[in-house]
Amino acid sequence: MTEPVHVDGNAAAGALAEVLGIDVTTAALTCAGCGRVGVFAETHVYQRAPGIVVRCQYCDHVLARLVHTLTDVRLDMRGAQSWRIALPPR
Repeated sequence: MTEPVHVDGNAAAGALAEVLGIDVTTAALTCAGCGRVGVFAETHVYQRAPGIVVRCQYCDHVLARLVHTLTDVRLDMRGAQSWRIALPPR
């Protein structure tokens, strides 16, 4: 059986929550490549590299990269023009 090339954004949500301290699954991302807005949970996530690569579900543009090293975490989010994250009710 062949392993899928990518999974949805839910697969990376735990790793990002560990770094950012929030659930990003419902975050709305605006792609810097095509300008379309999509929910993080619907992005395409590639985990076969040394880290995690999150790509736009519409144009395949890289939205974010997350790599754990022995001493730190590297997070590059510049592929998304913006992230809109709903705050929990107070």
